[in-house]
Amino acid sequence: MPGQLYKQLHPDWQSALADLQPHIDSIEHSLDKKNVAPDFDNVFRALTTPVSSIRVVIFGQDPYPTAGVAHGLAFSAIKSGARIPVTLQNIFTELSDDTGKPLRRQSDLSDWAQQGVLLLNRILTTSVGSSLSHSKLDWERVTDRVAQVLGERDVVAICWGQYAQEVSRFFREEWLLTSVHPSPLSAYRGFFGTKPFSKANGILEKNGITPINW
Repeated sequence: MPGQLYKQLHPDWQSALADLQPHIDSIEHSLDKKNVAPDFDNVFRALTTPVSSIRVVIFGQDPYPTAGVAHGLAFSAIKSGARIPVTLQNIFTELSDDTGKPLRRQSDLSDWAQQGVLLLNRILTTSVGSSLSHSKLDWERVTDRVAQVLGERDVVAICWGQYAQEVSRFFREEWLLTSVHPSPLSAYRGFFGTKPFSKANGILEKNGITPINW
C-alpha cells in the first residue's frame, strides 16, 4: 500500500513536502523493503521531529550500506559490538580536537538529534551492501526541499562533501559551514581542523540560540 513512507514524516514535514507526496510514493514503490538501508521503518527517521525544533542540520551523502548499521540519521551507526565506521571515527576525532572532550565512543547520534540536530543524507536509502545504488531515485528533490525550508529559518547548515554542498545555495553564508567529507578518502584533505562543532555553536550563541551539547 503506497503512502507508508510519507506517513513516517512529522506533520510539519508532511505539510512542507505535501506536493512531493506522489514522488515519495514513487520512491517507495521502487524500494525493495527487504533489502534496504536503513530499514524501511527508519527511512524518514530524521524527519520525525518538528521543524521548529531544528537548530543545526548536517548533510551527508547516503546511508552506510552494511546491514544493521544505518538507522535513518546521517553518519549515526547502531550496530552494537561492531567497529565504528571509519567516517564516524574521523568525525569523533575532529569533535574531540575541536571541543576538548574525550573521544566519543557512542556511535548512535540520537542524543544530537534530540537536541535539534537534523542528520540528513542527500540520498536517504541504498541497497544493503551497495553504496549509492539508489542515486537514480531522485531523493534530492525531497532533501532539496528540506534544505529550502530550513534555509528560511535560523538553522546552521553543515555540509560535508561536494555532494552535500549542493544544498549550500539554500542557506545564508553566515549560517553555513562547509568542508570536504569526513570519509577516509578525503578527511585529511580539509576536514580535520575545520572545527565545525564549536563554529556551529558560535553562530547559535551569537544569535541568542542555545548551543548544542556535542
